[in-house]
Amino acid sequence: MVREQYTTTTPGTSLERPKNEYVYKIGIYGWRKRCLYLFVLLLLIVLVVNFALTIWILKVMWFSPTGMGHLRVTKEGLRLEGESEFLFPLYAKEIHSRVDSSLLLQSTNNVTVNARNSNGEVTGRLNVGPKMVEFHGQQFQINSKDGKPLFTVDENEVVIGTEKLRVTGPEGALFEHSVETPLVKAEAFKQLRLESPTRSLSMDAPRGINIKAQAGNIEALSQMDIKLHSSDGVLLLDAETVRLPKLPEGTRGGSGISQGLYEICVCPDGKLYLSVAGVGSTCQEYSRVCQ
Repeated sequence: MVREQYTTTTPGTSLERPKNEYVYKIGIYGWRKRCLYLFVLLLLIVLVVNFALTIWILKVMWFSPTGMGHLRVTKEGLRLEGESEFLFPLYAKEIHSRVDSSLLLQSTNNVTVNARNSNGEVTGRLNVGPKMVEFHGQQFQINSKDGKPLFTVDENEVVIGTEKLRVTGPEGALFEHSVETPLVKAEAFKQLRLESPTRSLSMDAPRGINIKAQAGNIEALSQMDIKLHSSDGVLLLDAETVRLPKLPEGTRGGSGISQGLYEICVCPDGKLYLSVAGVGSTCQEYSRVCQ
């Protein structure tokens, strides 16, 4: 751009126009102009590439106004369709599956569910591992569909709320300590067996013990002694026939014809033995059986 100088003259006079002393050029020319155009072109290319990548990411991740991919945002919360993988902890108030499918939580090691209080302390923990299922908490409870407690465990006791406890193992149930129950009953057409392999078996009740077999026999087997003791009352054997086949026979005392009849005698120490019956008592106080 050329800066021109103007002078004012009066009519009738003529002045020579001064020569152009200073000329200034404004603008970018030469290699600077080419570099600027190249930079603008590169910036335009980067802008187009970024726009294309943004469109591609939106398409691949399935972005939509309602969510992203299998994730949908609804009024009730978030909804996931298909399989989802979480790399960090998941915090949620409730987790529900679809109506027509089940909820599957799967991990290569274990699945841990923690419950925390307002201070962030863990109050309950459920750990499902490859070999064991562990629960840490003050109480573990299983309820039926109508809310009835079926199984409850705490530090003091284990409560089974069902009407019947059924043990299907071939070895039955093993108790290391005492068992308190109002009824022990076998399944229909099955035998009931109470056994203590290496120790004694004791049954105590404040108001009596009732052992009943509606169809079958009752057998009491012991390696040592079998004791029937009543602290306040009598021991009653009420049956049509009471047999003691292995009682020893004592010496015959008294006269008379026994006709195959025997008398049960009791030694001073409580031992029983048989004596051939007679007209009177044939029991001897100092029988050789009692010695």
